[in-house]
Amino acid sequence: MTAAQISSTHPGFDVELVESEGLVEVRLSGTLTFVDASSLWDELQARITPKMPEAVRFDLSAVESIDGGTMALLVQTKWDLQTEGGTCDFVGATGHVQKILDLYEGDAKPNKRPKQKARSAIAQLGQATADSFYEVQLVLAFLGRMILAIGGVIRRPSTGNWREIAPLMNRTGADAVPIVLLINFLIGFVMGFQSAVQLKQFGANIYVADLVGLSITRELGPLMTAIIVCGRSGAAFAAELGTMKVSEEVDALRTMGFGPWRYLVIPRMLALVLVMPILTLLADLVGICGGLLVGILSLDLTITAYLNETRNALHMWDIFQGLIKSGVFGFAVGLIACQQGLATSGGAEGVGRRTTAAVVTSLFALILIDAGFTMLFYVLHL
Repeated sequence: MTAAQISSTHPGFDVELVESEGLVEVRLSGTLTFVDASSLWDELQARITPKMPEAVRFDLSAVESIDGGTMALLVQTKWDLQTEGGTCDFVGATGHVQKILDLYEGDAKPNKRPKQKARSAIAQLGQATADSFYEVQLVLAFLGRMILAIGGVIRRPSTGNWREIAPLMNRTGADAVPIVLLINFLIGFVMGFQSAVQLKQFGANIYVADLVGLSITRELGPLMTAIIVCGRSGAAFAAELGTMKVSEEVDALRTMGFGPWRYLVIPRMLALVLVMPILTLLADLVGICGGLLVGILSLDLTITAYLNETRNALHMWDIFQGLIKSGVFGFAVGLIACQQGLATSGGAEGVGRRTTAAVVTSLFALILIDAGFTMLFYVLHL
């Protein structure tokens, strides 16, 4: 016996809910198209809840026509009910409606999503270690392909994308000059102030020039410049190549006969290797100027005395070892950024993930390379 009967009419189709003891029957009639899907979905969601105790039955016997979008919504409603433990069925479908129902597997049971089990700390550590080794393998494989590409360009220089180097140097070098000058000036300024407090106690004000000059030219100048270039140009390279990879532009280059290593990677790496020493020299100069400002304002030194002490403390090798580091830093940033960019997959999310990985990996590599150079120069007494 019918306990409740609710009906509603829409342009093109009708919905009638007949509620009896233990059963809710949804009678659909008319033509159901995707244009009507929104109103049908809102009505079903308002009257049918996944946790309702009654069984639900969709009667499609009066449906004249239905398209795939609307059928997908009906199937999703059924699966939501069955996932929560309820009972739901389609009845009365014939002809074209039955074919659409079979196409969308309306009579199939929903697959329960497997519950994710929490992994232990040891399992997570092991997975992270395995992922790290895999990334190292990818970098080494990329380096091997890079060496082969460089060999090919040396044998046939006309195959290199030389015209791209100058614009890239302008982007990575000239455009980075203001931020490089500002950061390194402040580094020299801060170092001068930090050392001034201790030097004043011993009357060794003049030695602030030695401290700032040596630390800037040997370590901080090339390292801070590399960190700035990593966050600025390295991230840009990874994002550019990653976007090209997910949009299949790299595959298009291969189809046209342009190797991605020769056409995309080599110009970017050469640009970084060439501009890094120039940026480092500018960083050394402004870093020393920052210490000079502290010497004048806080330590009662003259410009002549400060510059003479800096000249006596510094040797050509102090500057040259910083330039060597900067060239290697540029190569490492370019290599990692391009490798991460060409390893991108998974659309926009993959681009963001690989760009982040490029910056983090490059920073770690810079510190590791700097520590290696420091130990090497110490062992060789340089």
